[in-house]
Amino acid sequence: MQAYVYKSQRKADTYVFLAERNGFERLPEPLRTQLGPLRFVFDLTLTPTRTLARENPAEVRANLAARGFHLQFPPAMDVDPMHEDWGTDA
Repeated sequence: MQAYVYKSQRKADTYVFLAERNGFERLPEPLRTQLGPLRFVFDLTLTPTRTLARENPAEVRANLAARGFHLQFPPAMDVDPMHEDWGTDA
């Protein structure tokens, strides 16, 4: 299965995988508005043995087959960076 990956220009570290190149009509209008302009990044072939850095490839393939798109959001921060004592208090 072929996937075409686009980066949101409005939402940091948010990517859209599409089943068709420039198949933006598959995205619901409210989602398109929220993501803003999308910039093509690359295309890839999703095979059963393919691994992805942040996503489960089986889930991506299932979403592409069912909806025609898959969203990849930024990774959640496990630790609040403001929680650390940075020694800035005098």
